[in-house]
Amino acid sequence: EHIVAGAGELHLEICLKDLQEDYMNGAKLRISEPVVSFCETVQAESDRMCLSKSPNKHNRIFMKANTMHDDLAEGLAEKKIDLKMDPKTLGKMFADEYEMDLNEARKIWGFGPNGTGPNIVLDATKAVQYLNEIKDSVIAGFEWVTREGVLCEEAMRGVIFRIYDVTLHADAIHRGGGQVVPTARRVMYASQFTASPCLMEPIYLVEIQCPQAVVGGVYSCLNQRRGTVIEESPRIGTPLYNVKAHLPVLESFGFTAALRAATGGQAFPQCVFDHWEECRGDPMQEGSKAQELVLSIRQRKGLSPADALPDLGRYLDKL
Repeated sequence: EHIVAGAGELHLEICLKDLQEDYMNGAKLRISEPVVSFCETVQAESDRMCLSKSPNKHNRIFMKANTMHDDLAEGLAEKKIDLKMDPKTLGKMFADEYEMDLNEARKIWGFGPNGTGPNIVLDATKAVQYLNEIKDSVIAGFEWVTREGVLCEEAMRGVIFRIYDVTLHADAIHRGGGQVVPTARRVMYASQFTASPCLMEPIYLVEIQCPQAVVGGVYSCLNQRRGTVIEESPRIGTPLYNVKAHLPVLESFGFTAALRAATGGQAFPQCVFDHWEECRGDPMQEGSKAQELVLSIRQRKGLSPADALPDLGRYLDKL
């Protein structure tokens, strides 16, 4: 089984056609439906202080997850912000541009996934002993969580994890990476789970050129696929119209063919990735569309349990 990734449906189609005909002498391929990668995020602050204990019960971590400023996630994704900058200028920048608390901004531990992603882990503790010793372990747990979120192991986006308190064993041997990494991971999963998590789907910016006569067909084709038109302008000196719209990537399979059918082949679409948008609906609510989506991804990936969301008790510990 091989996974072929491409920039869009047409691109994939051409790649697979070349693979089949030119490189494999026309061997038969079984090709699955195309899949879309989603992102996970949270919509509020965690509704409780989340606590996890380490496997040997000697260390505890208290945490909460919260949302971040939209521009901040964008800025991190575009790598405008670097942790190697001077902490004071970094803190000032966070406070001025993204309305973050100055003291918190100075104590950012890392971004993730891969040290540059659009999620933050920061230290909001007051006077904890031995905290610096577990910093690397917590960041390792954070990397793991941001690569595979709690809903369906998709990457995370726009989440800030704040560490509020840590109780560590006095003896260094009892707070090694093997104790701290899984604990940090569980407490972050619990914080995400209690912060009304939801999925984000990728959105294409579609530019469609078509004659004025078939603009109606373009609109109806977009409306059937949850598309929203953002601007429509005539091209001066030609009978053509330019229509710009946002279209969820999930709905874009077969869009080109449907659009040509609706307009008699006179409209030419061009799709580029534009932004991420929160999916409507609550994945926690039984029978909602969002939950169906999460469960279908879980089944595809063969996660356990595949037919339900994981139980919060798996990640949250009692004092």
